[in-house]
Amino acid sequence: MTREALVFGISGTCFGLLVGWILGSQQPARPGAAVAAPAATQAAATPGSPTPPPLDVRRAAELERTANSQATDPVVRAQLGDLYFDAERFDQAIPWYEASLKLQPKNVNVSTDLAVCYYYVNDPARALKQIEHSLSIDPRHAKTLLNQGIIRAFGTQDLAGAFDSWRNIVEGSPGTEEAKRAQQLIDGLKSGHPAVGGAGDATGGKGGAP
Repeated sequence: MTREALVFGISGTCFGLLVGWILGSQQPARPGAAVAAPAATQAAATPGSPTPPPLDVRRAAELERTANSQATDPVVRAQLGDLYFDAERFDQAIPWYEASLKLQPKNVNVSTDLAVCYYYVNDPARALKQIEHSLSIDPRHAKTLLNQGIIRAFGTQDLAGAFDSWRNIVEGSPGTEEAKRAQQLIDGLKSGHPAVGGAGDATGGKGGAP
């Protein structure tokens, strides 16, 4: 999958590499929501980087038959979305996640996975709108906030908004793995853009960019 190069300046490559390392170490663990990696970091991947598993066509056909026979089952539709997502066929995952959400609109993990898919098909505005739906279900959902920050930074070039998303994890879910990753993202962002977040750190003081 290709995307345009980022249009905002990051001092050096440390921030992109940091983000890639943090997110590369966090494989999506079902049934929890997946985490988007910046497309620019993916584009810069070196030969030998992990590739998505091939689509299990037989499993997809089996699940689709089940979905067609069980019109009110949100789970099988989410499973189909997951299958296509994990194979990085995001455009094919979208309709299944959407169908699952119609049947179970308060499933925050499916909603956030859908948002990630929108991001990967180059629709960050729609991705952020879906993220807002996820946060209306669970305002402190850490993986949703991680994704919100990534999409803000890499999809809409809103660095101050990304800082706020990640700071919310640090303050709202202290001591968790997500909080640790969010703090690393904040530190990487501030190393390239010291003005973002002001002089205070994510846990202590000033909020968004002045």
